[in-house]
Amino acid sequence: MDAAWRIEVHGTVQGVGFRPFVHRLATAVGIRGHVRNAGGHVVISASGTPARLEEFVSGLQKVPPKAALVRDVVVTPGTLDQEAVGFEIVESKAVAGATREIPPDLATCADCLRELFDPANRRYHYPFINCTACGPRATIIEDLPYDRARTSMRGFEMCAACAAEYHDPANRRFHAEPIACASCGPRLWFSSLSGEAALRVAVDILAGGGVMAVKGLGGFQLVCDAIDDEPVSRLRQIKARDAKPLAVMVRDAVTAGSLADLSEADRRLLQDPSAPIVLAPRRHGVLSPGVCQGMPDIGLFLPYTPLHHLLLDALRRPLVVTSANQADSPMLIDDVSELDVDGVLTHDRPIVARYDDSVIRSFGPSATTIRRARGLAPALLRLPVSCPPLVAVGAQLKSTFTLADGHGAVLGPHIGDLSDAQTLEAYEQALDHIRRIHAIEPVHAAHDLHPGYLSTRLARRWPSRTAVQHHHAHVAAVAAEHHLEPPFLGVAYDGLGLGDDGTFWGGELLLAGYTGYRRLGRFSHAPMPGGAAAVRRPARMALGYLLGGETTTGPIPSGLAADLADADVIGRMIAQGVNCPFASSAGRLFDAAAALLGLCAVNGFEGEAAMRLEQAATAYPGADPLAWRLERQGGLWVYDGVATLRHLLQAKADGEPVGRIAAAFHATIAAVTVLLCERAAAEHDVTQVCLSGGVFQNRLLATAALARLSAAGFEPYIGEQVPVNDGGISYGQAAVAAARLSRS
Repeated sequence: MDAAWRIEVHGTVQGVGFRPFVHRLATAVGIRGHVRNAGGHVVISASGTPARLEEFVSGLQKVPPKAALVRDVVVTPGTLDQEAVGFEIVESKAVAGATREIPPDLATCADCLRELFDPANRRYHYPFINCTACGPRATIIEDLPYDRARTSMRGFEMCAACAAEYHDPANRRFHAEPIACASCGPRLWFSSLSGEAALRVAVDILAGGGVMAVKGLGGFQLVCDAIDDEPVSRLRQIKARDAKPLAVMVRDAVTAGSLADLSEADRRLLQDPSAPIVLAPRRHGVLSPGVCQGMPDIGLFLPYTPLHHLLLDALRRPLVVTSANQADSPMLIDDVSELDVDGVLTHDRPIVARYDDSVIRSFGPSATTIRRARGLAPALLRLPVSCPPLVAVGAQLKSTFTLADGHGAVLGPHIGDLSDAQTLEAYEQALDHIRRIHAIEPVHAAHDLHPGYLSTRLARRWPSRTAVQHHHAHVAAVAAEHHLEPPFLGVAYDGLGLGDDGTFWGGELLLAGYTGYRRLGRFSHAPMPGGAAAVRRPARMALGYLLGGETTTGPIPSGLAADLADADVIGRMIAQGVNCPFASSAGRLFDAAAALLGLCAVNGFEGEAAMRLEQAATAYPGADPLAWRLERQGGLWVYDGVATLRHLLQAKADGEPVGRIAAAFHATIAAVTVLLCERAAAEHDVTQVCLSGGVFQNRLLATAALARLSAAGFEPYIGEQVPVNDGGISYGQAAVAAARLSRS
């Protein structure tokens, strides 16, 4: 006898071809009924024998589409419809209070690529080809449930051929909401030229050494030949980026392998549907030196839109592809008239939401996200504790927000540094967009301790608020991502974050849970002469340690004064304590080491000195640590960074290779990290260790710390889906706020 079941499927099940998959599965198994999108999930009315229904539900969980993520399947008794014949997809229905998930954009699939380059196919060279397995999602969705009418595709009426495919259950474009072709869909434009003619002009400009602005999925990009020095230099001028490496897009993984030393993890990441930029050790070869500016890693990615594929196929050479906005500003999605480019290749599909490219760096078999954006955001994450609707507003640099409700958390895409009105406006637009689509109306806000952050000021709009210390948020983000039960040790190494004692922290050992923490250890304090100026000029930080560190003082080291025309003035600033805030920062210690080794006089971008220090160290694996001290001070274990810097200078004076000394410095920090954890474990019997903070973007340090901690009997964790830098702060704030609210 037949039975009827009502089946709810929760997770990433809209915009990933899930309803067509349900239709095919139901037809194959012999299930009658229908499926529809409802709020942010899928509801199925299924009738059949109990055995077939069991097989059907099993199939939903075991063989969903590649881009789908089934989190939960809820089965309840349904109403048997004896007259139902076959299975169909019916009109979507909004559901109040339902958990919603927006699917990220998906790179062009293999089937669409075959059609794109098949002269006999009606979508040959059509730059907006897509299907249920690929194409735009988060950048075009205006609301849920996910239907064409709620996307920026609603202005393009399907032609008869596309409509036939859309309604054909046997077609892979069955209910593909962005379905389009040259007859009815978005069109490419270059000035007054459209379609293939527009593409040809753009290709000619790039082949001739020009720089183009190209409208991508989540905003405009600057594009040029990555081999030719002149356009690379011009692109840097247009973008106002002097030093930071530029990302390079290549046709395939084979080409990528000729430009970088790729691990197996790197190759998998490159070919993932999220298509992130993958940071890997570069090979010296054909690329213009201006692409990497001497930095050790290169950011490589594969084409993820049909337009990118068409450009690379026509040009047959690597391309610099980077966002057209100024550094750390929001993506440009409309007006690029002020850019001094040789042409603009655009299209008429509106961009609903800004999305920059995601960036990932591998560590052995695993990887950590540097920038969570297109292809990754805004996929739902989980929180260890359920919470009322809340917003966590993040920090100042690499700003993101997190919206949470219940156990679900949406970590928004990377926006930029929250330091001006333009970025704040883009931040608020993105927050409002995701808040509306996910139907989350926050009743509580979580923010950083620093009162001067724009994000902290933004949080004041909510009368109910939680202040979360910067490094506690870093550690909580790693713990929450890995679903750890407290207590856990937190090793937070970054640039600067305001501590609960009013000083700047950045080299911290915490004993933590989600509701609170206890500081067990830190790096030694040093003054920052000129405040932010010491971040830009690492030699100032070196003087801060050597002349005003809390444990050791002495004369200005020989040769260092030559790097600073105002060394005497800085010395007096330190001696008199004028504009010299103190910090216990691992990031600043790396800056000082790089300066003393002559590797970086000025930070052209955040973290440049540390990156050059890592670059120098890679040629000397297995180096022994430098001298260091760990002392007990006022209940805290304090690592004396000055002793290490003094030994570093002595080694340099003795003629040791700079690279070997840099490697020894990394080995020192890894050894210190393990000993700090061992001292804490002996006192508190904790073995879970969370590594977080921007310093752990350093592959050499992260790999060594993870290996040494594991060998010492610890269970080390590092952020994977959630950035270890400040891009993950908002998620950690949400985890802390959720835990605190659950106790109140």
